[in-house]
Amino acid sequence: MISMLKFLAATFLVSLSFLVFSSLSAQVTGSVIPADGSAFVAGFDDLPLMKGLTQVSEDTVLFDTPQGRIVQASANGNLKEADVFTFYNTTLPQLGWSRVSKALFLREGEKLSLEIEPALDGVNVKFFISPR
Repeated sequence: MISMLKFLAATFLVSLSFLVFSSLSAQVTGSVIPADGSAFVAGFDDLPLMKGLTQVSEDTVLFDTPQGRIVQASANGNLKEADVFTFYNTTLPQLGWSRVSKALFLREGEKLSLEIEPALDGVNVKFFISPR
């Protein structure tokens, strides 16, 4: 019981340290990450940021649990919803993600979901990874 509490406390401290570092990093680099065609969504190993999207770094949340990681990020841009879905439905299977539905993908014990919503100036995109 005590070793489990120590493990949970250590996990919490590591996660908290990472979140603090991420927050400081966002303050140093600015509030957005430019989409230059070669960028990846911050916090994700290999999730490309579609050209035309700009990540909102202050919306990024990272958390590691014993069951796996939980990552949330968002981006926006002057794009059409259908084009964003087409890009990710074409690109993600090339990176090992299996498509379950238009906005849900599975890979190695994780699920990735996308929420793409229309906005006044294009679209807002939310990316979520969590354990299956």
